[in-house]
Amino acid sequence: MKIARITLSDRAAEGIYEDLSGPEIERIVQALFDEPLEWRRVVLPDEQQLIEQALRNFADLEHCPLIITTGGTGPSARDVTPQATRNVLEKELPGFGELMRMRSYEKVKTAILSCATAGVRAQSLIINLPGRPTSISECLPLFVPAICEALEHLTGFRPRLKE
Repeated sequence: MKIARITLSDRAAEGIYEDLSGPEIERIVQALFDEPLEWRRVVLPDEQQLIEQALRNFADLEHCPLIITTGGTGPSARDVTPQATRNVLEKELPGFGELMRMRSYEKVKTAILSCATAGVRAQSLIINLPGRPTSISECLPLFVPAICEALEHLTGFRPRLKE
């Protein structure tokens, strides 16, 4: 199964600090799915046009059934991941963001500031995650049943889970 992960961070893209969120996505996904996984990876600055281009590339050209972004989901002016995602989606699936905010709010009261969303483009499921590795490890496993169901609807393939 081909999976793309996109890390959105000005500082990580400039090499100021190491991308820890992207590898955390891979760690979680590999612990959950019992499928051979083929990763596509990119680290980009918080530039809406670049994000949209990467999402289109992974969905339309690379045909990745699952595309996961990390970072750029907050309220600051540079946080444009959800807006870029919405611009390329054919169908938004707001339940992903709603669940993430609801669960995260139990631990961090500012989680309601997240604009994260998810949706479908062609046969790809695109999910926005926060930029903190701990938030990824708390939120991503919540989505596994929905990811499996969505991929089956979109591609006819249901990934196997590890027992």
